[in-house]
Parts: sequence; C-alpha cells; structure tokens
Amino acid sequence: MSDLSVNFAGRMRQLRPSTIREILKVTAQPDIISFAGGLPAPELFPVEAVRAAAESVLVTTGPQALQYGPSEGYMPLREWISAEAGRRGVSAAPTDVLITSGSQQVLDLAAKLFLNPGDVVLTENPTYLAAIQAFQAFEARFVPVPTDDNGLIPDALPELIRRHRPKFLYTIPNFQNPTGITLPAERRAGLARIVAAHGLPVVEDDPYGKLRYRGTDVPPVKHWDEAGCVLYASTFSKTVAPGLRLGWVAAPAEVFSQMLILKQASDLHTSSLDQRVAYTYLIQNDQSAHIERIRSAYGARFAVMDAALQNEMPPGFSWTKPEGGMFLWVTGPAGLDGMALLRKAIEHKVAFVPGRDFFPADGGDNFLRLNFSNSAPDRIREGVRRLAALCREQM
Repeated sequence: MSDLSVNFAGRMRQLRPSTIREILKVTAQPDIISFAGGLPAPELFPVEAVRAAAESVLVTTGPQALQYGPSEGYMPLREWISAEAGRRGVSAAPTDVLITSGSQQVLDLAAKLFLNPGDVVLTENPTYLAAIQAFQAFEARFVPVPTDDNGLIPDALPELIRRHRPKFLYTIPNFQNPTGITLPAERRAGLARIVAAHGLPVVEDDPYGKLRYRGTDVPPVKHWDEAGCVLYASTFSKTVAPGLRLGWVAAPAEVFSQMLILKQASDLHTSSLDQRVAYTYLIQNDQSAHIERIRSAYGARFAVMDAALQNEMPPGFSWTKPEGGMFLWVTGPAGLDGMALLRKAIEHKVAFVPGRDFFPADGGDNFLRLNFSNSAPDRIREGVRRLAALCREQM
C-alpha cells in the first residue's frame, strides 16, 4: 500500500491531537465520572422546545429551510443576535454579524485571514486548547501575555507588540477556559485602548458570558472598542445546545467582507435548517428563564465541587473560584505529573484534562482542568473523592 503521508503538508508535523476529544472516547462509557470535556448538562437542553421549533419550521417554511442559504446567515437570526449583542453592551448592526458553524469556525476563519507561516499570535497562558489547534494549523508562533489572578495584564502588551509584531491577540475575558478567571472591567477598557493605539486586532471569544451565577456582569472588551479592532465571537452551544453548531462573530466591515469570502470557500453557509430552528426557538420561548435555570444548576454544581475539593484534596493543591462558566483550574505541587495522574484516574473510572495541553509551549504538568457542568452532585463528590485519593498517592 502506498504511503500517502509523504504528501502531507509540512504544517501537519506541528499539529497535535486534542486530548479532550481523545479522552471523550473513553468517558463515553457510563461508569466513568468525567470532569474532562466542556460539555453542557444534557438534562438542561430544551429538547421539547427545540422539537416544537423544528416542527414549526418544517411545516411553515420547509422548502426554504432545506435549501441553500446566504453565506452571511439567516437575516432574522442576525437581527436577533444584533439585539442580544446590544444587551451585552456591544453595538453591532445585523449586517456586522456573520453566522458560523460553531464559534470554533470563527477561530479557523481568523487564522486563515491573518496568519502566514511563522506569524505570532498573542494569547493568555494557559489558553483554550482548540484555539491552539486552530492557529497551529496555519503554522503560527505563540507568545504568551503575562497573567495574574485577575487574568491578562494589558500593560504588558506594548512591549510584546513592539518586540514580536503579532498579527492578533486571542482572549477569553469571561470565565476563561481553562482557568475560569474573569478579566476586570478596568483591564478590558485598558486592553481596548492599547490595541487601538497599536492597530492590533483582537479575537474576543465569549462562549460563557451568559453563564454567570455569582457577581456582576462585565461588558465585553468590544464594548470599549472605539477603533474597530475587536472581533467579538459567541455561540449558542452553551445556552441552547452544541449539537446545533451555531456560532457568530460581530466584526468590523473590512474584516467581515474577507471572513465572508473565506466562509464561502469553507462551507458555503451554516445549516439553513439549524439557523431557522434556532431562531424560531429563540422567539417562541423565554430565554431569560431558560438561562437562569442553567446558571442556577451550574452555580450549585460548582459549589458542590468546591466543597468536595476542600474536604478531600491533600495539602499543596489550590484551585480557582470562578463566578460563572463550566470549569475550575487546579494547581498542584511542582512534582505533580498530570498525564500520569490521568492514566491512573482512567483506571479508577474518573477523568479530567491535564493542564499541559492548554499551554502553547512547554509547562503545565502540575495543572488540571475540571468541568463541573456535566455531572450531578453525587457523581461530583464521588469523582473528587477518587481523584483526591490518586493525588495523595502520587504525591
């Protein structure tokens, strides 16, 4: 048989598989307690409401829903998103909104638009591992921005911009993945001022912003973006259902037009049926009540996990206290080997994501990301008990 790998592009040598996607193959087994994937709670999906919306769409506009559609997206849905962006503090006309196949496609389009081989992307450190994958596919180099307990430090940016000439900054200000940290308002405003002064594009990823269960909402960085530098991306995956694969980006006109060309080349358009079903669902149901139900459940599950960690984890371990989102970030002693711990954890029917996959370069061996949204309280307690016992054993 021929070895077709000799024809692979050189970029494939630096790509690494997603540990999360590989772990999910194992955690699909019902006896494993998984704190690994960033999965919403399936029992909170609005199944009957989506079913009714799908039926309504197919009965009233079936031929249109099953036909090709505009690459920009279904205009009524873009109008709804424009209004939702306004509620978040972002001024975006419907014509500024591009519908994408999940917000992951926004990252792919941004990478295609901005990156040549060897170009620099600034990121938080650690950062979202699927963003690392998306940018690696276009042979990016990663330069981390210094962070502290409040997230990215804007004052570090001017020197990094001068030294590395990055193509863009990627950031998750709300309940950052993987740490759960929220960037304060004053840092967001400062970030917007600095990138405006340097003409640096920002890809602001906000999948979790609606999932706040403690504290006060903070407007996105885009709220302070008077220079038009910020691409603001979000998704319906965490507030409706990830299976719909619906995301969106509000982008400056010159960026929007080029992203549109790239989307046309990627997939022509996002599913017409899914867009119409989502729009019908959104206008027929009380979104505030639905999201409040999710917030309440996730807040309770975080509290259970936090208490279980306090009761069970050995000395030398600490973790973040997010005000929303789906994850917390555990820091272990310097000698902790997260990958070795994962292998033992799988044997004991519990799973998490080792921290090193969230670091674009080296490091992260002594960190763990734990997801609490996808497990019932009793399973959280039992999973933490098993994990803590393994941590004591390894240390």
